[in-house]
Amino acid sequence: MRRWSAWLGLAMFVFAGVNRPAAAPLEAYGRLPTIEDIDITPNGKLLAFVTELSGQRMIVIYDIDAASPSWGLRVGEQKIRQLHWADNDRLLITASTTSSIFGVIAPKQEYFVTQSVSLATKSGHPILQDATDSLNVSLGVPESRTIGGHTVVFVQGMHFVNNLGFLTLFSVDLDSNRARAVAVGNKYAAGWWVDERGNIIAAASYDNDSRTWSIKLSHDGMWQEVYSQVSPVDPPEILGITSDGASLVLQTIDDKGFSPVWINLSDGTRQPPPATNSTFGVPLEDPATHRIIGGVAELGHTKYKFFNAADQLAWNSVLDAFPDENVRLVAWSADRKRIIVLVDGTRNGSEYMAVDLNSNRATDLGPAYRGIAVSDVAPVTFIHYAAADGTTIPAYLTLPNGHAAENLPLIVFPHGGPLAEDEPGFDWWAQAMASRGYAVLQPEFRGSDGYGYPHTVAGFGQFGRKMQTDLSDGVRFLASEHIVDPKRVCIVGGSYGGYAALAGPTLDRGVYRCAVSVGGISDPRTFLRWIEHREAKSDSLPIRFWTRFMGVENGDDPKLSEISPLSHADNADAPILLIHGTDDTVVPIEQSEDMSDALKAAGKPVTFVKLKSEDHWLSRTETRQQMLSATVDFLERNNPPN
Repeated sequence: MRRWSAWLGLAMFVFAGVNRPAAAPLEAYGRLPTIEDIDITPNGKLLAFVTELSGQRMIVIYDIDAASPSWGLRVGEQKIRQLHWADNDRLLITASTTSSIFGVIAPKQEYFVTQSVSLATKSGHPILQDATDSLNVSLGVPESRTIGGHTVVFVQGMHFVNNLGFLTLFSVDLDSNRARAVAVGNKYAAGWWVDERGNIIAAASYDNDSRTWSIKLSHDGMWQEVYSQVSPVDPPEILGITSDGASLVLQTIDDKGFSPVWINLSDGTRQPPPATNSTFGVPLEDPATHRIIGGVAELGHTKYKFFNAADQLAWNSVLDAFPDENVRLVAWSADRKRIIVLVDGTRNGSEYMAVDLNSNRATDLGPAYRGIAVSDVAPVTFIHYAAADGTTIPAYLTLPNGHAAENLPLIVFPHGGPLAEDEPGFDWWAQAMASRGYAVLQPEFRGSDGYGYPHTVAGFGQFGRKMQTDLSDGVRFLASEHIVDPKRVCIVGGSYGGYAALAGPTLDRGVYRCAVSVGGISDPRTFLRWIEHREAKSDSLPIRFWTRFMGVENGDDPKLSEISPLSHADNADAPILLIHGTDDTVVPIEQSEDMSDALKAAGKPVTFVKLKSEDHWLSRTETRQQMLSATVDFLERNNPPN
């Protein structure tokens, strides 16, 4: 067993008073959060969270009743992705690393490993380390169940049969640290669902050749297929079990949009969903039973809908304690009486709170970002504007503190994805740019998630086309309202947003004074070929996802050149900054290297910054701050805020 080094004293600094400067330095925004990945034990007595002090990443165990840290772990350079209490004593720590596996023919990937750490023994054990003929790698989110008085963790991994690796469901008894394969998949395996008693009740499959997703239910040891659907791009998703334990709920997508499917667990028949419970958004799961008790929607403000009136009343009492602020449920005890929330707004900035419904008290746990005062947080407004063809585009608009909302310099800041959305609450990157005097527009362009299926569908085939002009239409709207100066606009983005940043000065010219692409796609053709190599097939679900948005048949479609910033590098009408992590496994760094070479060959102003050992998600403080510093310096040189 691995013995973890204990750490304790410095954790007091997290909750102690902090002497914040009058104005937050840029480094404060680029630093990894002071508190993140927070979780609470089932009995509601202990917290675990990740923090960073003096450049060291640490996990702190915090006693809520004693209001002090009780233990801590140094995690060094490990990239912690999730903390989850398996029970009141054992913490599951999932970390990732960018690497290749010796003997496995595959490109460099981000691999996830989960360890179980016991507070009683102060030791940790990789939960799949002892699984035979398997990788010590987690391919899903570990979930804990109590079975016969034992804590058992279920997690998907990779098991090898005759030298072929298959998705497999493992169970791990944390008392013995014994891992065993309880469901070995095949080339069609797509996942399993385990109920609160640890029974495997559902198994999903996906046939890439027929593009068919199906699900089977277990009855008396026999598997029965109860639902199937042809899904070239959007296979159904298992949301969970209804609160009465009677039905399994699927989220399906067809030509009409999102539709829940309820399947009776006793006989496999489809059931009409109750009208009041038919729409989930993101499902809310009971921490004790793991059944669905509500849903979450984020349309400019985080909203929670509980199916039970008493649950809704209890949550509303939490909201009443933080009027006019965005409140996000982060974790809760098994009885749902102790709740951890993240509160964002003008009163609290971005602050973690522990709410005790037994005593009706809220305790301040500390800021999400140390060194950023409430007065440093710029106000954010949720707005709508019309694109040129009349499509309504939602957007978040952040206005800099201390500046009148008139003729401001603007940063257009599109999100990644593109099937994603910006979320309400504190955005460190947007706030950092606003702190330098810029207005920041975050458009939820067509193709974005979270605003209804028709809004998503409107983006199909519009990659580099109307998805792009949705951004510049936002500039024109703000200029017509005299909020921004249309002659002082730059575009900044990461991932798909990085592509949009490159497409601005090359495909939608005459709008931006400069552009910053962080880990962005520069050439859709070579990007699709890279995916084909990674997937070892020319027709896969990821390929179909991208070609649908790009509006092409395949990676050889000549129309790809129409939406390629690389192909139009000689048309660039603004300076471009390229930033890319050397360990990016989502968009290869060659996308930025090729764009840099093309711009230089065309005599266009370009700067290229490589982030050493950084991944696609900017997971390290040093390189995140390097990115932010390079971005703001570039913006201030090419689009001065004053």
